[in-house]
Amino acid sequence: MAGYRERRIAPGVVLWSSDGAPGTILPDGCLDLIWNGRGLVVAGPDAGPRVHDGGGRAHVGLRFSHGRGPGFLAVRADHLRDTTVDLDAVWSDAAARALTARVADDPAGALAHLVTARPPAPGERFGARVFAALARGQDVAGLADDLGTTSRTLHRRCLPLFGYGPQHLGRILRLQRALARARAGTPWAEVAAVEGFADQPHLAREVRALAGTTPTGLLTR
Repeated sequence: MAGYRERRIAPGVVLWSSDGAPGTILPDGCLDLIWNGRGLVVAGPDAGPRVHDGGGRAHVGLRFSHGRGPGFLAVRADHLRDTTVDLDAVWSDAAARALTARVADDPAGALAHLVTARPPAPGERFGARVFAALARGQDVAGLADDLGTTSRTLHRRCLPLFGYGPQHLGRILRLQRALARARAGTPWAEVAAVEGFADQPHLAREVRALAGTTPTGLLTR
């Protein structure tokens, strides 16, 4: 994406910047803490595509994957699904004001320091294991067995970490794998077979449901 840059600064955390151009954001099971040029907002995980107008202002943010965001921001991911709120809706007014003042002076530096100054929260190892397994394409029932739990309990534990259950997160991560293969030049029919879709029409339906476009349109984003 033009005008967009990112770098990994910690396990499960990416620091990114954008020129504020409009675009469509695909679901990724992540929480973001974003400086939008005026203040700090928290963007919850999206179940489907989100149209972002950008406002013409540069943005800098932290993207928390692998279930790290809820522990870091002290909020359940499912309480913020498909929405964006000001930081003071999540933190106390005083804490939000203090961080906003620091970030306003040096957005990238202050946000990066915020991550390196805080150790991982308890329970993040579970989220990282679930995310990594689903990113590899493991099925939910098999993952539950590996974790020594039931599919129902796994679903319940995933909601506060990712905003939705492991089935939906697995669909999102499979779409990301499919898109990466297609961008590398693999034909869509082969992508569908390799990534476990029933057929190419099944892949097209998933692209429409999760990205709001066609496979061809997805490659142009």
